[in-house]
Amino acid sequence: MSNFRPDVIGIKLYVKTNLKPFINFRISINCNIFRKTLHVFWVRVFLLIFVAMIELPVVPAEQKPRKPDWLRVKLPVGKEYAHVRSLVDTHKLHTICESGNCPNMGECWGAGTATFMILGNICTRSCSFCAVATGRPLAVDTDEPNRVANSVKLMQVKHCVITSVDRDDLKDGGSTIWAETINAIRRESPETTLETLLPDFRGQWDNLARVLETRPEVVSHNLETVRRLTREVRIQAKYDRSLEALKHISEAGLRTKSGIMLGLGEKEEDVLEAMDDLLAAGVHILTLGQYLQPTRNHHPVVDWIHPDQFAFYKQVGLDKGFKYVESGPLVRSSYHAEKHLFEI
Repeated sequence: MSNFRPDVIGIKLYVKTNLKPFINFRISINCNIFRKTLHVFWVRVFLLIFVAMIELPVVPAEQKPRKPDWLRVKLPVGKEYAHVRSLVDTHKLHTICESGNCPNMGECWGAGTATFMILGNICTRSCSFCAVATGRPLAVDTDEPNRVANSVKLMQVKHCVITSVDRDDLKDGGSTIWAETINAIRRESPETTLETLLPDFRGQWDNLARVLETRPEVVSHNLETVRRLTREVRIQAKYDRSLEALKHISEAGLRTKSGIMLGLGEKEEDVLEAMDDLLAAGVHILTLGQYLQPTRNHHPVVDWIHPDQFAFYKQVGLDKGFKYVESGPLVRSSYHAEKHLFEI
C-alpha cells in the first residue's frame, strides 16, 4: 500500500505470474473506489481473494515413501488375546510386544506366546536399524529374573521368548541374568517352553555357554542382514562372529534359529549366500521379514519386498535344507515361535 491519504485508500499490487512461459505481467490496481467510509478489513479480504486466484508454482515437499498395501496390520482380536490384554493392563506388565509395536501381537498373544526384554532398555551398541536407545545402561536389576517369571506366570504364557539389549559394559555380557531368568521362569511355570534371542557376547563364548547350559527349547541369534551390508547396518557386530555364535549353539545340540531383515538394499544373491552360510553354521530355523524404518534417523527402507519374493525365499530355504522357514512382510523373530518346537 502506498500514497495513503485519509480520504482515499489507494492500493498498488504488483504480482509476478507464470501464465505464459518467459513472460512476466505487472498487474497494477488502483482502488480509488474505496473511501474512508469503507473499513480497511474489506480491502484485506479483497487482497486475499485476488491473490488466491493467481496460479503460483508449487514445489512438492519430499515425502516418505508410502507403505504398500500388503503391510496392513490386522487389529488384535480373539478371546485369548482379550484375556492376556486384561492381565497385562491389570498388573501393569511389560512386554517387548507392546513397546516394540509388533504387528503380530494379537496373533502371538492369541497363541499364548509373549516376548520379554531383559537387562534394561539402553543398549551399548548403535545398529542403524534398531529403535532401542544407545548409551550407558543402568546398573543390573538383580530382581529382574523374578519379576519376569512372575509376569509369565500371571499371563499364563505357553511359549515365552526372551531377548535383551547388548550389554558390552558387563564382564559377563549379562549372561548371569540370562541364566537366572530362564531358571526362574522354569520354577514358576514348568510347563512353559522357552526361546532365547541372544546377543553375540562379543565372541566371549564362555558367557554364551553359561546361557546354553540352561537348555532353552529354542536358541536364536539374528544375523540381521547379509554379509555385504553388515558393516553399514550392524556397526559394532561382525557377520562371521554371528555365524560362529550360531555354530556354538547348534553344536550344543539345541534348536538353532536366526533371522534376516529384507529391504535394506540387499540383492537376491546376497540373501541366497546368507542362507548357505547359516546352513553351514547348523541353523535349523530361518525368519525373513520386511525392514521398517523406526525414525528418519535410522537406515532408510531401500526396497519394499513383494510377498511373492518372500514366498520364493521360503521355498528356496526349505529346498536348501532349513527345517522351518517363516518368510513374509510382517514376519518378526518370534513370529509363530511356538511352532518351532520340532525334533532335531
